[in-house]
Amino acid sequence: MSSITSGNAIQYADSRKLAARGRLNREYTIAETGWFPWVARQLPLREGDRVLDIGCGPAWFWAAVINDIPENLHLTLADQSSGMVEEALARCTLLPFGSVAGRQTDAAALPFGDDSFDVVIAMHMLYHLPDPSAGIAEMYRVLKPGGSLAVTTNGVGNMRGIYELTTVFGSEPFDPSAAVFGYDKAEELMRERFGDVAFAQHPARMRITDQEDVFLALTSYPPGDGASENQLDSFRAAIAGAFEDGNGILEVEKETGLFISRKPI
Repeated sequence: MSSITSGNAIQYADSRKLAARGRLNREYTIAETGWFPWVARQLPLREGDRVLDIGCGPAWFWAAVINDIPENLHLTLADQSSGMVEEALARCTLLPFGSVAGRQTDAAALPFGDDSFDVVIAMHMLYHLPDPSAGIAEMYRVLKPGGSLAVTTNGVGNMRGIYELTTVFGSEPFDPSAAVFGYDKAEELMRERFGDVAFAQHPARMRITDQEDVFLALTSYPPGDGASENQLDSFRAAIAGAFEDGNGILEVEKETGLFISRKPI
């Protein structure tokens, strides 16, 4: 199991650990259109749609894109973490949706009837499941005929210049989430279930200017969050060396994409 997919109950009890990784991406990504608006503008949403957000987290996405989506959406926020659902509900009930509901649930055993939703969204979460194909099967089941599943994940080359630094923890030198459910696996499993899949990659890169933000992000999940003092010292030294090589800046490429499949009518 990948390090980033272990200890989910602790990792996602609330949004504090996730915030360190979110800050790194939010503050240092260079893109013509930000990640959240870019995703929102490609989602096949229509006014009045019933939408299920699986692995909703703290619902930062919906707060960021409320002006980029159709009106009167009926949003169901689902997450394995009750803390995340509570935070998501608190955030989204203040926004102009047609309705907002929340449910703590396992993505591989959804408590919803067949053909319940027009759109199901699973953003950067399928790599947390022991069996991502089981999650996709459930998402297919709850979609109405003609409905769409939108999945986001990372490619194996995502932020490689950062992940290469984590080898001091014994990690592989690439994005651990992509090793579990990256581009190839997403396309394979979605095509297998739906028969079709469309893909787009967000055009973006990172220009990081603060060493501490790299340190905090990469020690917010295992094995970094349980590293020894010697390992942490080595990690700080590796980060400092990378910034020195870049004259005070760490520049890395991003591979973050969106897959959309449509359930046959």
